[in-house]
Amino acid sequence: MTMMPDLLPGVYRQDIFPPSGAAFLTGVPIFLGIAATGEVNTPRLLTVWPQFEALFGPSVPGGYLAQAVRGFFENDGLLCYVLPLALPANPTEASCIKALEDGLTTVTTMQEIDLICVPDLMGVLSLAKDKPLGHWSDLATRLQQMVLDHCQRSANCFAILDTPPATVPNMLTVTVPEGDYGAYYYPWLVTVSGSIPPCGHVAGFYSRSDQRLGPHKPPANEPLAGVLDLTINTTKNEQIALAQKQINCLIAFSGRGLRVWGARTAAGEPINVRRLLITVQRWLEKFMTGLTHEPNDIRLWVRIMREVTAYLDGLFRLGALKGRIPEEAFYVKCDGETNPPEVRQSGRVVTEIGLAPVQPAEFILVRVVHGDSSVTVSNS
Repeated sequence: MTMMPDLLPGVYRQDIFPPSGAAFLTGVPIFLGIAATGEVNTPRLLTVWPQFEALFGPSVPGGYLAQAVRGFFENDGLLCYVLPLALPANPTEASCIKALEDGLTTVTTMQEIDLICVPDLMGVLSLAKDKPLGHWSDLATRLQQMVLDHCQRSANCFAILDTPPATVPNMLTVTVPEGDYGAYYYPWLVTVSGSIPPCGHVAGFYSRSDQRLGPHKPPANEPLAGVLDLTINTTKNEQIALAQKQINCLIAFSGRGLRVWGARTAAGEPINVRRLLITVQRWLEKFMTGLTHEPNDIRLWVRIMREVTAYLDGLFRLGALKGRIPEEAFYVKCDGETNPPEVRQSGRVVTEIGLAPVQPAEFILVRVVHGDSSVTVSNS
């Protein structure tokens, strides 16, 4: 019988490789919509497209959930969640509102996602098919406002919203809800499955951009995959008019493919700035949760300062914050000034954080100066 070395007295070396902690992912959407099968209001994780049909069955006639999820993975989306909504066979306005309310209530408990897509929200157009396009605002706008309000309240997710499948002149008469925590995209896409809203493909682009650079990179000026054409090719004047309504255009460029050409929220601010703030908020929630019930003294303050400073310094080195040195990019303050006795006695710890997010270069100006004997070009 061979005796194992560790059965003998002595000191032995054993290498242990602890599992790495879960990555803090961004660009992870949840798709809410109508599915053929699957438990309603129960989110399921998908990492590849074929999982959709295995879990939720084939595409529902008149629905866009399957096509949106497929578009997400076609654009190199890393992973997503799908949550079937509880809609009856013959939905009414009241049942649509109730189904979305229940779905968003479930989403509230999820910390894994930072994007929300509701491609089947456009399905409510079938309820008003005998009415003018203006009637779209009676229900679809209300549902979109619900999604924006949810993101605003939670402050930890961003909505990718679709506009109705309208022509440009009619589109300019539609009023879309405003909000810092969501963005609209226009027009619809032409794919092998037909005409579909763009949110799924755009969400895949968000995920791909986040994997390569991070949420501080404006999600624009890169091609969309899995798209045959756009339902409408807008002119430059139409694009300007849509931009004034805070609607981001998808444009077909000769030799460059179909690209997202716009990175503004429904309130007009840069998407990358809002998403960076959302990402910092999510990280702080995750980090601060572990500090609950710790003694509220200088040791806790120093720990908070150290960890938060290290995280923000990492963002600075990634190029997410502007400034030549970290001191110009951010500051963290957690001390006796932010935590006077009355604050500590109430069981709170207050940390003050200041950030200088990088702004996108949306407008490139080239000045051409004509001289008597030469031409000088200066970029600014």
